[in-house]
Amino acid sequence: MSWFSQKQSAVLGIDISTAAIKLLELSKAGARYRVESYAVTPLPQDAVIDKNIANIDVIADTIKIALKQSGSKLKQAAVAVTGSSVMTKVIPMLASLTDDEMEEQIMVEADQYVPYSLDEVNFDFEVLGENESNPEMVNVLLAASRKDIIEDRVEALAKAGLKTKIVDVEAFAMENAFTLLIDQLPEGIENQTVAIVDIGATMTVLNILSNCRTVYTREQSFGGKQLTEEIQRRYGLTYEEACFAKKLGGLPDNYTVDVLDPFKRAMVQQIQRSIQFFVSSTANRRINSLILAGGCASIPGIDKLAQQAIGVPVVIANPFINMSLAQKIKPQALSNDASAMVIACGLALRSFD
Repeated sequence: MSWFSQKQSAVLGIDISTAAIKLLELSKAGARYRVESYAVTPLPQDAVIDKNIANIDVIADTIKIALKQSGSKLKQAAVAVTGSSVMTKVIPMLASLTDDEMEEQIMVEADQYVPYSLDEVNFDFEVLGENESNPEMVNVLLAASRKDIIEDRVEALAKAGLKTKIVDVEAFAMENAFTLLIDQLPEGIENQTVAIVDIGATMTVLNILSNCRTVYTREQSFGGKQLTEEIQRRYGLTYEEACFAKKLGGLPDNYTVDVLDPFKRAMVQQIQRSIQFFVSSTANRRINSLILAGGCASIPGIDKLAQQAIGVPVVIANPFINMSLAQKIKPQALSNDASAMVIACGLALRSFD
């Protein structure tokens, strides 16, 4: 199974996150993409723990529901594994080697780069381009992940009636989708360093891109689940009721001041900390702009708050901004979910590699 794969037929992008299954089908006419079908289907609590699948059957059943809701007829899919379960390394290799020779050499030397036994890992590689210091060498990106993490995803998709065509890495899917976000940035991207902060249910992931390439990623335990649990605690609701109320409203008048505003401030602090950590660990780097992605990015006013605190332009990710929509797609619903669909979008784009 290939991660950095060749010419594809259309694949469904399926993002298995802690809180939901996000499914997306894109088509392309000329240079323009079109949203053919999509779904965001909530997962029960603890089906995914720390980005690892804890219950394959529950994931498979939820994917089936998402497929039915979306109406997609595609049978091949692309999924991603999370950054912390993948080891990536750029290694220099002779430019004269064929792909097969590179693979052979990587196999021989892999134990230098991979902290697991080779029987336990799947790996793939991609040639990035010429090595800056030696024109006879090329830089090769090696990605390795434990087999069990990949197999859980493949099995869940198979049980839902789908064939896994591509297993990607979330950071690469984010980088892939970044091409759709460039138009939202005030200054374009030439010589710019852009931070994308993806705030999900349990994890906040910072991706730093320089000239459209990921140069840094960092994960932190923080997410929308903390807001859900606070709603649960304060208003005596079940987890499901709290999720529902958070999305659809109907909470008491004091909710905004007592619960939502403190959460928004905590969220901005987390973003600030992540960015400060990056800036202090890399000399002379500053962030030119910030893109907020993930479910929490759709909280009203979070962009203004982050912009005041961090002092750079902040935009909410919307990968669909220049796309046309199939007739069955409800524009308002898609717009509400857009910031949470970035990884699914990066995966669906693998149809057009």
